[in-house]
This record gives sequence, structure tokens and C-alpha cells, in this order.
Amino acid sequence: MGITIGLPFYNAEDYLELSIKSVFAQTYTDWELILMDDGSTDKSLEIAKSINDPRVRVYSDGKNKKLAARLNDIVGLAKYEYLARMDADDLMSTTRLEKQYNLLKNNPGLDLISTGTVSIANDLTYLGSRGADVSNISFMDLLLKRSSPLHASILGRTAWFKRNAYNESLKIAQDYDLWLRSSKKNDFKLKIISDLLYYYREENNATPKKVLAAYKNERVMYKKYSGNAFYILWLKSKFKSIVVSVITFLNKEDILLKRRSHNNTNSTDKDNYLSEVELIKKTKLPTY
Repeated sequence: MGITIGLPFYNAEDYLELSIKSVFAQTYTDWELILMDDGSTDKSLEIAKSINDPRVRVYSDGKNKKLAARLNDIVGLAKYEYLARMDADDLMSTTRLEKQYNLLKNNPGLDLISTGTVSIANDLTYLGSRGADVSNISFMDLLLKRSSPLHASILGRTAWFKRNAYNESLKIAQDYDLWLRSSKKNDFKLKIISDLLYYYREENNATPKKVLAAYKNERVMYKKYSGNAFYILWLKSKFKSIVVSVITFLNKEDILLKRRSHNNTNSTDKDNYLSEVELIKKTKLPTY
């Protein structure tokens, strides 16, 4: 069987090595890692090319094609039946691939599995965690974001990604569009598990600029998919944008980060995370 791990990167020299270490620290070892450069101008590509392992493939064409195009490139290159997403500035639990693989293998009615996440700062400080078991996610659940799978934590069947390509015209929220588009045609068989298997750097994503861009894109999706509910949803989204603008004006941007990571500050979850990070840090990478 095996798993292809797709890891696109752009100017991620501060994080990429540790991200790769979390792949090598996995309890599941039948994997290939595709490191897909998107025209980096820092030392990211040098770090990627330093890995000496037959399971690792590095691709670089010097172009900056953005995330959606690179994810489609990875799908086309994948040699295994299962495909795992991962972002270059994140980490994953050492048991992530094993747990998701076993679930997907034993549930032929599913195509995708997402996980709970630990929110972390750039310096790996534990900020909180969130996760719940969710099945049978409807189109309206997705549209209204009652259920929001974490894109980077997805493990899915490669065949699903081949028949549901990312929209390369979108600069952000390619995942949101993909979920809605596939659900609309009844091809979104996903389960979210509560296990905290993905470690997500919130600090890089909960910025006012990115949040406002996400809300703007949200309104584009509403126009495309929401039908008669468009105006109500559009107004709610616009109001959220105004709130973020006010927060930014008042120099209270830290509220955005706290809002995304306050769900759970369980001490056991924190201890487990810290233990996992130590294991990942100690993992030796085979290099040239």
C-alpha cells in the first residue's frame, strides 16, 4: 500500500528541517516524501536536497506557482494509494500516519480523514488544542463552517485527489473550495477524528492580513455555492471582517491568535505534545 507525503514549501528555511524530522520520526515507515519547492529564494531548497534517503524526492523548477498548483503537481507524482498533506512550517505526531492509515484502510466507505490539532507558536510553545470526532459532514455543515477539517492534517485516497483537483486560480482557501465542490457532487466522504495528531503553527496564520483575506474569499465561495442564502451569509462575513479591522486598529491582534487556540489547554495534551516534540528533535536525518 504505502503513503505519499506531499510537503510543498516556499521560503521555509526556519522550519523545514524539523518538519522533515517529524516525517522520519513516524511509527509508520512505508512512505515516500515529496518535497515540492515553489521557487524559494532562501535556503529551503538546499535543506531539502541535503536529505539522503531513497524515500525522499525533491522537485524544483524555479517557478512560483502557488500552493494549489503545487498540490496538484504532488498528486500527479504520487506513487502510493494514500496521500498525506503537510505544511512546511508544521509538525505531526509520531503516530499520525499509522493511525490515519489504519482507519482509512479499514473503512472503504471513507476517502479522507482529518485529525485534531495542537496549536503552537513559532517557537513551539503549546497554545492549546482542538478536536472532536465528526462524521457525515453535509454540504451546509461545510458552507457554514460548522465542521472544518484541517487541510494540512488530511490523509486521503490518492484516487480521490485525482478526481477532485485543486482550483489553481485561487490564491488562498483552496481547501474550502475543494470541500464544497466535492460535497456538491456527493464525493466528500470524510471523517474527523479527535486525536491530536497535527501540530499547527497558528502564529503564521492568525494574522489580520490572512484572516481578512480568508473572509474575503469566504464571500466569494458564498456567491458561488450558497444560492438564496447568499445575502445573509455575506453580511455575516462582512461583519466579521469589520470586527477584525477594528481589532487591528486597536493593536489587539493577539486576540486573533487566542481565539483560534483557546479551545483546550489540557495539561495531559500539553505533556504529550512536549514529549513528542522532544522525540522529533532527537530524530537524526540522513544527509549527504
